[in-house]
Amino acid sequence: MTEPEQTQISIQYLKTDFGELILGSFKDELCLCDWRYRKMRTAIDQRIMKGLNASYIEESSNIIKECILQLAAYFEGERKQFDIPLRWVGSDFQKSVWSELLKIPYGETSTYLALSKRLNNPNAIRAVAAANGANAISIIVPCHRIIGSSGKLIGYAGGLTTKKKLLLLETKDQVKDQLELFE
Repeated sequence: MTEPEQTQISIQYLKTDFGELILGSFKDELCLCDWRYRKMRTAIDQRIMKGLNASYIEESSNIIKECILQLAAYFEGERKQFDIPLRWVGSDFQKSVWSELLKIPYGETSTYLALSKRLNNPNAIRAVAAANGANAISIIVPCHRIIGSSGKLIGYAGGLTTKKKLLLLETKDQVKDQLELFE
């Protein structure tokens, strides 16, 4: 029996005002939009390459180009949702958590506890937190919208400063609308 042919994951680096991202596409789907210098970089990359039986090659692709355009619009406050085909690489549980993250609306936040409850598994708070931390498609799968039950910012692969900036970006229109009440 022969092994399946090794394929390639196209990757490209993208510097933004929020930090440097690594974008990756595989067979016309985005499989990576992650912070280049995060602590779990090696583990995430190994999981993706093993799960797709592929290796990284630094080159662009149509999916990466579209991702860059959509991210630019998001960073400008002109896009609130993404419509890029995604390829998640992880366990079924991780995928269920990532799917729930997509349901958190732009400009809103949730908690690990609320996410666990929505998955009908209220005792899985730590597992939900671990799956959130293993998300390799940051911003698009909005793990930055998860805060602590106390309302404080907690863990984020891009760092808490970046998380705060992303949340402020998403709520600036709400704050502006509220400030207009006082004019």
